[in-house]
Amino acid sequence: MSMQHPIIAVTGSSGAGTSTVREAFEHIFAEIGVNPVVIEGDSFQKYTRAEMYERIKIPDLFGRRLTHFAPEGNLLERLDQLFRDYSETGSGEKRLYLHSREEAVAYPDLSRGEFTPWEVIPPNSDLLFYEGLHGGLVTENCNIAQHVDLLVGVAPTTNLEWIQKIHRDSSERGYTHAEVVSTIVRRMPDYVTYVSPQFSRTDVNFQRVPIIDTANPFDVQDIPALHESLAIVHIRRPEKFSISIDELREQVENSYSIKSNQLIMPAEKMVFAMETLLTPTIKMLLGNCTDTQWKSAK
Repeated sequence: MSMQHPIIAVTGSSGAGTSTVREAFEHIFAEIGVNPVVIEGDSFQKYTRAEMYERIKIPDLFGRRLTHFAPEGNLLERLDQLFRDYSETGSGEKRLYLHSREEAVAYPDLSRGEFTPWEVIPPNSDLLFYEGLHGGLVTENCNIAQHVDLLVGVAPTTNLEWIQKIHRDSSERGYTHAEVVSTIVRRMPDYVTYVSPQFSRTDVNFQRVPIIDTANPFDVQDIPALHESLAIVHIRRPEKFSISIDELREQVENSYSIKSNQLIMPAEKMVFAMETLLTPTIKMLLGNCTDTQWKSAK
C-alpha cells in the first residue's frame, strides 16, 4: 500500500457486473476531479484470443484446461510488479487488450483479441484504478492484494453472473451460446480456487441477487432487470470508510439490515449506494497522500 500513490481495485469475474462499478467510479472521479490511471485486468492475460483457442484444446495431466482465472493464463508477476512500482513511484507499464473490432480500429496493425504494445504510464496521475479478475489475488508466487489501498468486490449470485456473461459474450463479443457455456464450465474449478477467496480479502462487497426464478441460468432468455433484483452491500472493514452502515442506511431509501455490517436494498439503488459510500472514502484516501497533484490542487 502507498499513501503517496494509492491503488483502488475492483475484483470480480467476467459477467459479475464490474463494468457497472467502473462506471460508478468514473462518475466519482469526474465529480471530485481525480486523474486516474485505468488498468483493465484483461490486458494482463498471457495469450491473445487466437493463442488461447489453441491452448485450451490441450488438457494437462489431470484433465484440466487453461482458463483466464488461473495464474497460468495471466502475467500475474507483471501485474504484481505494476502495483508495486506504482505504489512506490506513481509509474509502471500498461497495455490494452482489444475486445472488439471497434476497439482495434485505432490500431491498424492489430486485430480483435490482440494486445497493444506496453507503454509507460503518463506522469502526474492521482491514483491507479484496476478492474478485473485478480485485484485481490494471493498465490504462492505473488501477493497482489497487499498493494491495494481500497479493494472492492463485485459478486452477484452465481446464476446471475452466468446469465450476464452468456448475454454479453453472445451479443457483444461474437461467441455462440454453446461456446460461452463451455467456457463457464471449464472455468469452475479455477473460479473456486482463485476468484472466490478474493471476496474474503475485500474492504467492501457488492452483490446483486435476482428475486425471480433463475434456476437454470443456461435457459434464461433475458437478464433479470434491476426491479427484479435486490442488492447487498457488505462493509467488511468499517475502518476503511468514513460512512458507517447505519449512516448509509439513512441515505438509501428502502434499505434495511439483517446483519450489522450488511445492507439490503432495491438493486436500482446500488450505484447510488456505491457513490454515497465510496466518494468520501476516496477523498479521505487522497487527502492522506503526502505528495500528490490532487492534494496540492485542492
